[in-house]
Amino acid sequence: MNSLFSPFIISILVSLVLGYPAMLLAKSLNIIDIPASAPHKIHRHPTPLAGGILMMAALAVMAAFFRSWLNREVLVVLTGAFVVFLFGLWDDLQGLSAGPKLIGQFIAAAILISSGVQVYFATIFSTAGYISPFVAQLLNIVITLFWLLGITNALNMIDSMDGIVAGLGIIASIFFVGATQVANQPVLTFWSAVLLGISAGLYFWNNLAGKFFLGDSGAQTIGFLLASFGILYNPLNRNPESSWIVPIMLLGVPIFDTSLVVLSRFRRSQPVGSGRRDHTYHRLIALGMSPRYAVLIVHLAALIINCLAFLTLYFPAWLALTFFFSTIICGLVVLLWLERKPSLDEQSD
Repeated sequence: MNSLFSPFIISILVSLVLGYPAMLLAKSLNIIDIPASAPHKIHRHPTPLAGGILMMAALAVMAAFFRSWLNREVLVVLTGAFVVFLFGLWDDLQGLSAGPKLIGQFIAAAILISSGVQVYFATIFSTAGYISPFVAQLLNIVITLFWLLGITNALNMIDSMDGIVAGLGIIASIFFVGATQVANQPVLTFWSAVLLGISAGLYFWNNLAGKFFLGDSGAQTIGFLLASFGILYNPLNRNPESSWIVPIMLLGVPIFDTSLVVLSRFRRSQPVGSGRRDHTYHRLIALGMSPRYAVLIVHLAALIINCLAFLTLYFPAWLALTFFFSTIICGLVVLLWLERKPSLDEQSD
């Protein structure tokens, strides 16, 4: 229990203490989000983009004081997260195009893959003799890249309102703590608890206090860490036929939102990376919900899906997969329904 509550409480305190200095540093570096600098930026006052600075500072403090909980895999993940943070900070400062941001994410993913932190799903088919080991490794790399880049950008894209990403980080981290405890992965449980505490601190500064935004550096770093934890999660004592669905379901809401946005923009011949008010949150607002209740619905959906994901650990493989694919079908129905509804941008045209 000490290995669970200590990092959680300490990381919250560290995040609360470092929040104000992170905000001052962002201001001194002129990392400020200016209102109306893009069509989707409708906030009223210039706001520091200090979320990433706070995250990396808190992670550095936790790593320094809890070195005994650092193994090779965690160090690799933290190194990759630092690369993502640097490119995100560059974007917060100067506003990068999609190319440089993807390069940074590829570098971070390459650090993980070259160190052996990757998906090994295709190896099952190689062991069974269906494909060669070379093809299996190639598929593993492709899946790893798709997962890391996809989740990193999904958390960044869904960051359309104060508290959304930090709240999703809290919810996903809680269930990663539980899932890794069940899987008897104490080191990953420890760092999931750390991310839970940092996400709670970010939620306070970003939403409750309203002092700064997460920025690309904060949202991308949370996304990369959650995606990496999903790779490190290895429930050897659970059904291998179905346990792979758990990380996907834990991050189901960001995946849903990204799918909605990509489909919507493709159908309207709009650039996928453009800043528009067509995310899940915006469409709920367009349906008449208040911003507060729209955020609550997003978080409630994540909580429900995460609960289902955790329950599947105790189901037979066939039942777990039934729940998984049923969730996908329900998600597709909601996605197609929302996609046909006008976005906030379309309502204002």
